[in-house]
Amino acid sequence: MPRRGLILQTRTHWLLLGLALLCSLVLFLYLLECAPQTDGNAPLPGVVGENYGKEYYQALLQEQEEHYQTRATSLKRQIAQLKQELQEMSEKMRSLQERKSVGANGIGYQGNKEQTPSDLLEFLHSQIDKAEVSIGAKLPSEYGVIPFESFTLMKVFQLEMGLTRHPEEKPVRKDKRDELVEVIEAGLEVINNPDEDDEQEDEDGPLGEKMVFNENDFIEGYYRTERDKGTQYELFFKKADLMEYRHVTLFRPFGPLMKVKSEMIDITRSIINIIVPLAERTEAFAQFMQNFRDVCIHQDKRIHLTVVYFGKEGLSKVKSILESVTSESNFHNYTLVSLNEEFNRGRGLNVGARAWDKGEVLMFFCDVDIYFSAEFLNSCRLNAEPGKKVFYPVVFSLYNPAIVYASQDVPPPVEQQL
Repeated sequence: MPRRGLILQTRTHWLLLGLALLCSLVLFLYLLECAPQTDGNAPLPGVVGENYGKEYYQALLQEQEEHYQTRATSLKRQIAQLKQELQEMSEKMRSLQERKSVGANGIGYQGNKEQTPSDLLEFLHSQIDKAEVSIGAKLPSEYGVIPFESFTLMKVFQLEMGLTRHPEEKPVRKDKRDELVEVIEAGLEVINNPDEDDEQEDEDGPLGEKMVFNENDFIEGYYRTERDKGTQYELFFKKADLMEYRHVTLFRPFGPLMKVKSEMIDITRSIINIIVPLAERTEAFAQFMQNFRDVCIHQDKRIHLTVVYFGKEGLSKVKSILESVTSESNFHNYTLVSLNEEFNRGRGLNVGARAWDKGEVLMFFCDVDIYFSAEFLNSCRLNAEPGKKVFYPVVFSLYNPAIVYASQDVPPPVEQQL
C-alpha cells in the first residue's frame, strides 16, 4: 500500500508539471501572436506587387472619416457641457452681485456708495471714477484724444483700416459681435427697467400701455477703450413715431457691464448753423446746395446756412445760387458774408461763427465738398453738449464709383456709396 501510494503521488506531480509546461507554451504562442508589428514589418497599403483597388482606398478613407466624426462629436459634447457649466457659474455670479448691489436691475450697475461693497465691486467703481466717462481729462493736444468707433446693428465703422479695407464692415470676430450684441441688450434692459435715479420720464404707448424698446429701436452707438481702465459705450435709441432719443452710457471696467447714466434727449428745438468758407468753387457750391436742399430744407428744417465768401470772382454766381434756392424752396435762413481777402479756412470759420447773433446755436464747421445726411445732423445734436463736449467726426473721401463698384452694372445711390 505505501509503494502504490508513492507511485500515484509521483504520477500526479508529473501530470501537474506537464500541464504547467503546456499552459506556458500556449501563453508564449499567444504573446507572439498578439505582439505589435514594428514599422519595418507593418504592411503598407499600395506595396509594389499587391493590387489594391479603388474600393480599398475608399473603405480606408471612410474608416478614417468615421473615426474623426466620432472624435468631433465627442468634443462637441464636451464643449456643450463646458458652456452649460460656464452659464451656471455666470448666473450664480450675477445673482450674488444683485444681492450685493441695491437697486441693480439685471446688470452689475453702480450701487449705493454708502454700502460696503466687496473688493471686486470697489475696484470696478474705482475704474469708472478714474475713466473719462464721468469727467473730462486735460490733454496736451488733440493727438492725445482716444477716438470712438461707431457701430449699428449690422456694421462697425473703424478708423484704422487704411486703404486696404472699407471703413464700414461687419465684425468678423465672433467675440466682437457678441460683445456689441450684449451691450445693446444691456442698454435695452436699462431703458425698459429704469432705476429711480434715471434722468428719464415714464412714457406710455398709444393705448396707454408701458412703452417697451427693442433692438430695432437702436439707432447708433460709439465705443472706445482706455487700455488701463476699460471700455466706454454710448448708445442711442429712438421710437419711429417719437422725436425724443434715449441715451444710455455703459462702462465695462475689464469685468461686468456697469451703468453710468440713462437720460432722455429732446432735439426738436436744436438749430444747427452750418458754416461754409468758400472761394471761387462755384460748381462745387452748386452741388453742395443740391444736397442742402434735399436734406436740410425738405427733411430737417432746423438749419441756418452761413456762407463766408473770399474774393470778388464768383461772388455773383454764389448769390444767384442762393437766390434760386430761396425762390424754389421759400428758404430764407441763410447769411452771406463777403470778405475781400485771400482764402483762409480758419478765418472764414471764425467770421461765420461771430456772424450769428440769435442766441445759443450748434455750429457745424463744414466744407463745400462734404456730403451729409439728415441722420448725421441728428448725430451732431445728440453728441454735442454746450460748454462740455464737441462732436468731431472723421470723414472719408468718397471712393471712385467706377473703381469700387466696377463689378456692378449700376452703382448704388450716393447715400449708400462709400
